[in-house]
Amino acid sequence: MLVPVKWLKEYVDIDIDSKELADRLTMSGSHVDSIENIDKGIENVVVGKILEISQHPDADKLVVTQIDVGSEKIQIVTGANNIKVGDYIPVALVGARLPGGVKIKKGKLRGIESNGMLCSAQELGIADNVVPKENKDGIFILDKEYALGQDIKEALGLYGEVIDFEITPNRPDCLSIIGMARETAATLGKTMKHLDIKINNQVDDINEHMNGITVQDKDLCYRYYAKVVKDIKIGQSPMWMQRRLMEAGVRPINNIVDITNYVMLEIGQPIHAFDLDKLSGKRIVVRRASEGEKMKTLDGVERSLDSSMLVIADESRPMAIAGVMGGEDSEVTKDTKSILIESANFNGRSVRLTSRKVSLRTEASAKYEKDLDPNLSDIACNRVCQLIEEINAGTVVSGHIDIYDGKSEERIMELSPEKANRLLGTDIEASEMVKMLNVLELKARLDGDKITASIPSFRRDLSIEADLIEEVGRIYGLDKIETQPLVGTLTKAEKTIIRQIEDKAKNILTGIGLNEITTYSFISPKQYDKLNISEDSMKRKYVEIRNPLGEDFSVMRTTLIGNMLEVMTRNYKYGVEKAWAYEIGSTFVPRELPIKELPYENRVISIGMYGNSDFFTIKGVLDTMLEKLGIKDYDYIREKNDPIFHPGRTATITLGNHVLGIIGEVHPDVLDNFGMKERVYAAELNFELIVLASNLERKYTPLPKYPSVTRDIALVIDEEVMVKEIEKIIKENSKNLVETIKLFDVYKGGQIEKGKKSVAYSIVYRSHEKTLTDEDVSKVHDKIVEKLKENLNAILRS
Repeated sequence: MLVPVKWLKEYVDIDIDSKELADRLTMSGSHVDSIENIDKGIENVVVGKILEISQHPDADKLVVTQIDVGSEKIQIVTGANNIKVGDYIPVALVGARLPGGVKIKKGKLRGIESNGMLCSAQELGIADNVVPKENKDGIFILDKEYALGQDIKEALGLYGEVIDFEITPNRPDCLSIIGMARETAATLGKTMKHLDIKINNQVDDINEHMNGITVQDKDLCYRYYAKVVKDIKIGQSPMWMQRRLMEAGVRPINNIVDITNYVMLEIGQPIHAFDLDKLSGKRIVVRRASEGEKMKTLDGVERSLDSSMLVIADESRPMAIAGVMGGEDSEVTKDTKSILIESANFNGRSVRLTSRKVSLRTEASAKYEKDLDPNLSDIACNRVCQLIEEINAGTVVSGHIDIYDGKSEERIMELSPEKANRLLGTDIEASEMVKMLNVLELKARLDGDKITASIPSFRRDLSIEADLIEEVGRIYGLDKIETQPLVGTLTKAEKTIIRQIEDKAKNILTGIGLNEITTYSFISPKQYDKLNISEDSMKRKYVEIRNPLGEDFSVMRTTLIGNMLEVMTRNYKYGVEKAWAYEIGSTFVPRELPIKELPYENRVISIGMYGNSDFFTIKGVLDTMLEKLGIKDYDYIREKNDPIFHPGRTATITLGNHVLGIIGEVHPDVLDNFGMKERVYAAELNFELIVLASNLERKYTPLPKYPSVTRDIALVIDEEVMVKEIEKIIKENSKNLVETIKLFDVYKGGQIEKGKKSVAYSIVYRSHEKTLTDEDVSKVHDKIVEKLKENLNAILRS
């Protein structure tokens, strides 16, 4: 926020230079970005008056002027076409210096002597973006008579400094000259001068000019205050007001618009003026827009509205987007005779969202979105009327309309001086703390060993005792607080079990040779098409992002497989022959659609690989990870119905009655969709279930004392019988004597009947209690063979 120091001095007696002021305000918590000197090095430029204008005899585009500069009359040749006899203008005399080091010399233009130069606003160092439109092209025409020969810097106030403050979002009270004056007074220990708002002459009655104001949506409009001014005379605002606006970074427009902008800068409350004669039915209705309703704003752009947006309407159509910008249909023009002055207070979140939806950010919306004090509305509106009366731009109508149901009252807070000193490391007297808080207008008093403060409505950032302690500290001076060593007890930090298991899983997978990847949680909805996921699949029930970076990042992922395939494909296209990767990340599943609350966030682990790998490679990776995490009794069940995976090379991983995840070869059609030419093997598991099932405890088992006995077994079984069924029967009938089971051969060929296969196992038997005899082993081994024949129709090969 740009704050001209001259303007600040109207409210606070500042007796230090701007550099020191900026330093002290920084130490009291108001961050200064920069200080700009308004004086751009102008020398010997004075006020002049045009006495005569005549055509240059040898140049159609030049005129010869006779200028009275007080001490003398001089002749100047110029090409300006916006001047006339009687105008007061800035004159750079011979020897004058202008911004940028330009020096004015006596010379001749097409044979006619010229003893100086008439100056434009830009040549006086005024930024182009704030030059009034009527002075944008041509000579700067002064607004009234000034003493001839007066230094132009004095006449226009082209001196002093402007401080640029960075105001934090929690301090909307500082987004005004008065707000910063309050901070300045507190920092310097001065008393701030307050506005004395008086309207001397009010006529008629507002009800004779207005047919009422209705606020339909009071949850979005907390207060609506309005007054009427008639007999409006549109023209230029006084030069002092124009200069203040320009120094604060605002371009002057006309007297009415300039006054509303001036008060917004001064008090911090946005104001809007409607042409009263353009309001249908002389009535205001504050309501939500209709879905698809349109209106053209002051910038000439037609905006499409929806029912979440608040508008200021008349009886037939919207006239302004509340808190953002007025409509073209109610704009104040040179023909305006009566105006309705609106000073309202709107819901900050509603203004922020509306501003974003219509892609329009204004000075008003930037203030409203921070939740302004509703008690400013009447002050600002009456200040506008006072200034209109002062510059004779209209006649104020008596009375006002004020719709304000839930008035914002002062809050009472307590502060312990002893606690404040302990936290700040200071020794400030309680009475001094009271003075500091009072200078901030917090109405503090000492009540026993406590300080009681009444918090005004403009300080919504103060809610707990620590906030008051911070106020004391910054006004005392952060630079005065001595550094103190930290005192406290250190506690040992420990990761949660989820993080411990996640770290363990990452170490295992990295040790096997996989690389960890991290991908975005938001993806393109087209990814679900590439994965061949059906329209009615739960994976299609995704969360849409309201303000996405683009279509490719517009929805939240419900699976990590798509991201993994994107990474695999990218590496393949870059010429990487082998890629093994994993990711532990979150998926997001809505509780219901449309979204009403935050979605479920599930932790998932995804594994992908291609190159020198097959189904058993990725299965071995998973088995190793699950075994090292202490997870047992999980099972693989053939899966044929997942569209992402090959129906004959895919399995669902189960753990008891729970589905742990899926593993398999990615379907060729899916690979084609991603542009992948290699086979890819992938797995996705519920990591939260892995955490619940993990057991990181390890028990010591002594080395076996007794020898083992190995028996081989070869079986002919149906081709459809899975290995796990055989191993399950062996384990169930082992009598706790089977130590290991190893499949060492699978054979299909001429010696085996069609539709059959031969499988051969090596079974190791061992007892922890005695040395096994052949009889002991044969008894168990024969039982296993018997059960295999009985349950699987297995034939023992000799």
